[in-house]
Amino acid sequence: MSKGNSKEPENTVDGKEKGIQETLSLEQRVEIIKKSVENIIYALGDDPKREGLVKTPQRYAKAILEILWGYFADPDDVIGDAIFEQDYSGIVIVRHIKFFSMCEHHLLPFFGNCSIAYIPDGKIIGLSKLPRVVKFFAGRLQVQERLTEDIGKFIENVLKPRGVAVYVSAYHLCLAMRGVKKEGVKMDTVFFSGKFQNDDNLKNFFLKQIREDRKIEI
Repeated sequence: MSKGNSKEPENTVDGKEKGIQETLSLEQRVEIIKKSVENIIYALGDDPKREGLVKTPQRYAKAILEILWGYFADPDDVIGDAIFEQDYSGIVIVRHIKFFSMCEHHLLPFFGNCSIAYIPDGKIIGLSKLPRVVKFFAGRLQVQERLTEDIGKFIENVLKPRGVAVYVSAYHLCLAMRGVKKEGVKMDTVFFSGKFQNDDNLKNFFLKQIREDRKIEI
């Protein structure tokens, strides 16, 4: 079929197949995950039907769907109507937002702190919403680099500020529990846009505030 006559299938969005989150019920998700966990337990050489494990697949299914709630939420609902017109030209900084997420490479947790700054351009966001934005994007399979960028770009899109800065510092259990098995190692990632990207003084001011937070243990 030529490109001119091609038609996008009904189960696609922007050329991509719709995710299963659009087609499966909660009960179906739980059953699929339960069977997968039973198979994992069996493959490890244990008995998924023994007393200590018989309810584990059900528990795990419910837990992972709760942990990865970001797949089933609308980001607009996270913000709601908490964007306000405000003529404020200073910097807004929200620091030390704790989060938990799941590494998409090994399905193991990573966790840490996120700090966000933005320079308004006529709009501000409700204080409680920035932690919710962090938790929303952390509530899915992630890598820290993308998590940092997801947060920054989302704030850019909803507020259209003059600049955004996001700093994430996290421990990764895939580094501590397997492979090199290095405990206590942190990974830091930073996102800058607008004035924060172009003005070294602003960038350094933000990073100086974050250095104070590094004295606080997770």
